Amino acid sequence: MYKIVQTLRLYEQIVQQIEDSILKGDLKGGQQLPAERELAQQFGVSRTAVREAMKTLREKGMVEAFAGRGTFVTNGTSRSIRQTLDRMIRGGPSEGAVHLVEVREILESEIAALAAQRADEDARTAMRESITVMDGALDAEGFIEGDLDFHLALAEAAGNPLILSLIDSIVGLLREQRMRTYYIEGGPERGQYHHKRILAAVERRDPQAAREAMFAHLRQVRQDSEKT
Repeated sequence: MYKIVQTLRLYEQIVQQIEDSILKGDLKGGQQLPAERELAQQFGVSRTAVREAMKTLREKGMVEAFAGRGTFVTNGTSRSIRQTLDRMIRGGPSEGAVHLVEVREILESEIAALAAQRADEDARTAMRESITVMDGALDAEGFIEGDLDFHLALAEAAGNPLILSLIDSIVGLLREQRMRTYYIEGGPERGQYHHKRILAAVERRDPQAAREAMFAHLRQVRQDSEKT
């Protein structure tokens, strides 16, 4: 069904082939994709490349993953919603950045509060691991992936699938924003300071402290965005 890919950025070709299959109708809305191991064998790549491709397809709204069930092709309506959000938030360069921060301030402060109330040990472990990844990152890409994983882990811990879907729909925008602010002097260090405060509040099951720590983090993001 798929061609063996040969490129340095393997996951991009996997994304392209699966996206083409969806757009041509070979893969239809609601259809389940094969497991990672099977896809890796079909494409002739590692499971790491497949996982990165699945992450990209989720960000584009082409597929959706459900814990314990697998990954499924989304329907046209959900893709349209994600594309509309993307266009609305992008706007002009500075205007889009302000809009994105405002959305995050509204959503993520309350997400952090819910996570403090609802996070189980698996969710807290995922947050700790993301922070460890950021602490040990050797480049922007590694740090930013850990950063995104931390915020997605919080959204998952909130225990509301609609919240997770909303955050998932803007992950691509979050990555772009973080890439722009990463190189501001002291940006990663300030981000880690706030991430660790948020995690500490979640660990203590203190929703108000988590809310305040997240809002302080996003205030820092707003300030850094104004410098780009």
